[in-house]
Amino acid sequence: MNLKVDQVVKKLTAASGRDRTRMMDVVRGVQAELGCVSGEAMEAIARELGCERVEVEGVVSFYAFLSKQPKGKAVIRISDCVVCRMKGADKVTEAFEQALGIRVGETTADGQIGLERTACIGLCDQGPAALVNDVPVTYLSTEKVSEIVDSLTATGEPKKLVKTLGEGKNATERIHSMVINNVRKKGEVIFAGMEPGAALRKAAGMSPQEVIREVKTARLRGRGGAGFPAGMKWEFCRKAAGERKFVICNADEGEPGTFKDRVILTECPELLIEGMAIAGYAIGAEQGIIYLRGEYDYLRAHLEFSMAQMHEKGLLGDGIAGKKGFAFDIRIQMGAGAYVCGEESALIQSCEGQRGSPRDRPPFPVEVGYLNMPTVVNNVETFCCAARIVEKGAGWFAELGSKDSTGTKLFSVSGDCSLPGVYELPFGLTISEFLETVGGRDAIAVQVGGPSGTCVNPEMFDRRICFEDLGTGGSMIVFGPQRSLLDAASQFMDFFVEESCGWCVPCRVGNVLIKERLDRIRQGKGQAEDLDYLEQLCETVKRCSRCGLGQTSPNPVQTTLKHFREHYTQRLVESKDGLQPTFDLTAALGDAVEAQGREPVFHED
Repeated sequence: MNLKVDQVVKKLTAASGRDRTRMMDVVRGVQAELGCVSGEAMEAIARELGCERVEVEGVVSFYAFLSKQPKGKAVIRISDCVVCRMKGADKVTEAFEQALGIRVGETTADGQIGLERTACIGLCDQGPAALVNDVPVTYLSTEKVSEIVDSLTATGEPKKLVKTLGEGKNATERIHSMVINNVRKKGEVIFAGMEPGAALRKAAGMSPQEVIREVKTARLRGRGGAGFPAGMKWEFCRKAAGERKFVICNADEGEPGTFKDRVILTECPELLIEGMAIAGYAIGAEQGIIYLRGEYDYLRAHLEFSMAQMHEKGLLGDGIAGKKGFAFDIRIQMGAGAYVCGEESALIQSCEGQRGSPRDRPPFPVEVGYLNMPTVVNNVETFCCAARIVEKGAGWFAELGSKDSTGTKLFSVSGDCSLPGVYELPFGLTISEFLETVGGRDAIAVQVGGPSGTCVNPEMFDRRICFEDLGTGGSMIVFGPQRSLLDAASQFMDFFVEESCGWCVPCRVGNVLIKERLDRIRQGKGQAEDLDYLEQLCETVKRCSRCGLGQTSPNPVQTTLKHFREHYTQRLVESKDGLQPTFDLTAALGDAVEAQGREPVFHED
């Protein structure tokens, strides 16, 4: 046994109390200190945590930011999302390959720098972007590549890449990031400013049932995209039987094109923390978890500082707001790069130190969740809204927005518009009004809700953004006339193929087949029957998949095929010789030609 590996593993497992459910903390720590989680490290982790090695390897192999082999002391992960590609990410990637003398997926000969592509990192409004270890690097260009490589080669320190600081709390020593907030429009709920503790003191003067009633009266719906009534979820959890109950904040905003939670976590984490504590009071939970996506690791110290300050002010811990029996505390659970962990049951699995594979439902998390106890899972924005509802009243909140979608909504806006960034707007505005606001007047399409949402055409721009019409978790990607929607759909399908947990066949295999047939059409080799095939296959994958990923992954093809059918039909070809256009006879005979040493002779009949 390597002595250093043994020492590191023992230190990290001891810090976690040798708790098997804290596996994620251990493997992330090993990765950070040793550069990978080797087979030797897996054996040591299994021994210290009292589990099988296969369990450790299952976790390490599942998450994109974990590796069994060293990838370099500094790993450059270039965002591969559609928007970053629209802004020139492919050329930036080529420039890095040339400057480093390696290809994507490789590490320099001296073991210092690795180069990878990664899924959306929540910086679409300032792309092309990358993560260098945990340091976000924004507004990349081919001209900046040599400067970055030279700095990493000379210092080996990614933090030295930060030459300028973003505004607001990005400039604090705790964050020290070049990321900018890009808040274009502040509304009345999230970014209106707050008095720390106001919501908690108000809640402390109410009974748990009254808190839940207030959230229900406000008709708050979950802001993650599904729109399930938050008050109803809290009520179900309160009534569920269980020795302990938990509150989990889903801060794993992995939907490509989404980054509004990043800004909340940066500028108003106290509002989130108050919302979680209020939820804990309402359901009878004393423990909360913030599941923070690995891409936002640079915000972790800032969140921990905010929680420490609230402890000092009596707004976390025991006797919150001076009320005896009101106890609630929070820990942060880091993710490690897995989109599927945005699904609540997969997120719970990850919090328990397992692969982020979704669970069968029912039972639902409100009955059997974290550690098999009743658990409320809401996203960042939902908890913030709940805190403001308790502070300012259900009536005030319900007056904002539309009838069935009360309050405001945060939008992450990117793509072909002059004013990308974060907007807080009331529910109910039309797509046309939205485009006018963000500077996207010449748009040919808007991807509402990210890849798992709906791609709408200009004839649909009078539709309203709300749960009763066009729902969205926040991602809004604008496409201008110079873009190919089929190329974008193919890139979205690449993402879903990569991010599938692989558990069920419809998702694991079906998404690959959808992409293959789409690419056949993109290459000018498709026929009319391919459209029928795609429609049927998309419906099958959606209907038969186990979780929300597979139930929405066909949407990029299904909605573009429905709303932009001419983009498909204009690329179709008609067979003139009875042969499939995808069949290459010469290529098919290649092996035989090589073996016989002569070219084939074709006869016309």
